[in-house]
Amino acid sequence: MTLLDVQSLDAFYGDFQALFGVDFSLGEGETVAIIGSNGAGKSTFLRALTGLVASNAHKLAYRSASIANMTPSDIVGLGIAMVPEGRRLFPSLSVEENLQMGSYLGRSGTWTLDRIYELFPVLRNRQNVAGTALSGGEQQMTAIGRALMSNPNILLFDELSLGLAPIIIKDIYASLPEIKEDGVALIVVEQDINQALQVADRVYCFQEGRVSLTGTPKDLTREQIARAYFGQ
Repeated sequence: MTLLDVQSLDAFYGDFQALFGVDFSLGEGETVAIIGSNGAGKSTFLRALTGLVASNAHKLAYRSASIANMTPSDIVGLGIAMVPEGRRLFPSLSVEENLQMGSYLGRSGTWTLDRIYELFPVLRNRQNVAGTALSGGEQQMTAIGRALMSNPNILLFDELSLGLAPIIIKDIYASLPEIKEDGVALIVVEQDINQALQVADRVYCFQEGRVSLTGTPKDLTREQIARAYFGQ
């Protein structure tokens, strides 16, 4: 079943157009990676999906129902959550308070505080620590936990591994299979091409606001990816 169906999506920052005619789809339980260089439009695409930037599209549908022009809060309420670039924790709140913010809409589901602490045990010992006192990896785990507390059907990761040490990246990616066990579909924006290819069922490459390549990792050659990535 197609969870997300996007056809001919354009996105804008004021008068500046950042995305041009993007087509995209996401199936039930699927992991899709989006790769591309800085400024290619990857983050803008996620923000368009979640109502954070202005966009228009021939079709922007979640489970066949249009989500065009919906507010970010309404989109989260439907079951689409995002782990934003830079984590964006509430600095005055503790780890646990940040996690609880994710459940403010009251969506039912299996993700609770206890389950988040099982997924990321280090957070249990840091639950009363302010977000500003956490390491980068702990902040990312908290941001992921906060998004999961909304019990999403689709989870978006914006620059999942950016600024993290390799051992932390390994731990973060090791958590994805458990998240997927609940049937959560994932969209992973990732600059590390090798990491993206390892976890994705399908890959989209963005270049200058357009989809320059799409396919399954096994069907795409490194030469194709390099041309799509760098526009050569």
